[in-house]
Amino acid sequence: MMLEPSIDSLQKKIKSKYTLVTLSARRARELKQGSAPMIENPSSFQQVGVALEEIRDGKLGYEESDEIQARTETT
Repeated sequence: MMLEPSIDSLQKKIKSKYTLVTLSARRARELKQGSAPMIENPSSFQQVGVALEEIRDGKLGYEESDEIQARTETT
């Protein structure tokens, strides 16, 4: 069984699997609470799938804070 979107296509947008899981889970909760999808005609019926499609399509992303960037640059 092939899952869409694929993990490879998602990791082109977000490198860290941990960040990908956290971001998609938070967005899925928002969708479950009634937030409208940011994409038209999502192919997934589940909130996590819709969140992953939003990431794939570039509608959902994240920014690292300056504090986190400073910590990662010094190590």
